[in-house]
Amino acid sequence: PTISPKDAKRLIDQGGTLIDIRGADERAREQIPGSHHDPLTNLSELSGVASPIIYHCRSGLRTAQNAGRLRAAAPCEAYILEGGLDAWKNAGFPVFTDTGQPIEIHRQVMIGAGSLVLLFVLLGAFVSPVFYAFSGFIGLGLVFGGATGICGMAKLLAVMPWNRSPAGA
Repeated sequence: PTISPKDAKRLIDQGGTLIDIRGADERAREQIPGSHHDPLTNLSELSGVASPIIYHCRSGLRTAQNAGRLRAAAPCEAYILEGGLDAWKNAGFPVFTDTGQPIEIHRQVMIGAGSLVLLFVLLGAFVSPVFYAFSGFIGLGLVFGGATGICGMAKLLAVMPWNRSPAGA
């Protein structure tokens, strides 16, 4: 079942456990103080937790789509935060934000791919139609990434200096 941010806050104040299922890159930039991290990609079974569990993602979509998996991992009463982190913020509850962290890789891919397609379309229109083929190549890469879960652009962006942790951190 879903739970409103207001009711979730009440449960948390009474000892409930808030679990963030987003990826580490998303969580590093913005998180609800006191929440625990158990990413959906390697969801663990939460043995020993006796209090109600409230799962959240950014908008509530990922938690809703994976409700069965989340329920199976919870050894006690479990809820999904309706509207996720976005609804929590809209309700006026505290959120820790670290703007020094890079934006999430999937958003970097959207910005990069969109910029490249736009660039190649403009070059195709004003320089040479050959550049249209590069736009097609970017589109093919996105389709391949969506179909297989392997995104070359995301892998490339992940090793860029702005996405690496400082040495010794």
